[in-house]
Amino acid sequence: MLEVESYRQLANRLVGATITKGWSDAYAAKKLLSSAQWARTVRGLTITGTDRRGKLMLIETNGVRLGMRFGMTGVLLIDSEVGIDGLFYGPHSFRADWIRAGLELGDGRRLLLHDPRRLARVEIDPNLSELGPDALSLTREEFLRVVTISRGEGPAIKARLLDQSAVAGVGNLLGDEILFRAGIDPRTPTGRLSADQRAALFASFTQTMRTLKRRGGSHLGDHMAGRFPGGLCPRDAAPMRVNIIGGRTTYWCSLHQK
Repeated sequence: MLEVESYRQLANRLVGATITKGWSDAYAAKKLLSSAQWARTVRGLTITGTDRRGKLMLIETNGVRLGMRFGMTGVLLIDSEVGIDGLFYGPHSFRADWIRAGLELGDGRRLLLHDPRRLARVEIDPNLSELGPDALSLTREEFLRVVTISRGEGPAIKARLLDQSAVAGVGNLLGDEILFRAGIDPRTPTGRLSADQRAALFASFTQTMRTLKRRGGSHLGDHMAGRFPGGLCPRDAAPMRVNIIGGRTTYWCSLHQK
């Protein structure tokens, strides 16, 4: 999500430009009727602004709203300028055959969607009602609704943080960093969090967003130094644990995350 915000800021340079051509391969157009639908729809539109909801980047136009999703390894470029480099799961290199979609502007510039893993997507008039409040602007009241379970114990807190319908924008690395800083075991059922844990989690949530935005991405968290099999916690040198939680590979400290 922090990476997508950097892409949005880059794309904002195109405000005022008119799209003369659009293209997409079958992978990026998977949520559309066809690649041709993207090309037909975008041609002739003028870009009037940019926005973002969680991991979804939005391009506002004088017609329909356009969306771009980047998956784990997708990157946005304007010509050869990249929105962010050094993604943890990224390719660390660029190839023409990894360009999945793009827009050509009347002034000659090109907006390119680059993704070696073919998980990035383009969308036309994306449905924002499926997404919760954005993680970068989440209020305390909104956060408390995220971690409040009305019936039963609910999912593991890591899985709850990854639920985009609850809060939009928290990915795997951000979720692990938030819990690492809060000292909370990611397996803890959301409904069993104490008042102190909820308070610590909100403080960690806001601090993590602020710090990693300044550093330049979710791949620059403190816990990353121990994020590998056999790794040690960079805070207290205890062994890091690893398991699948919420469908994602999760790392946490065996000592201070309780």
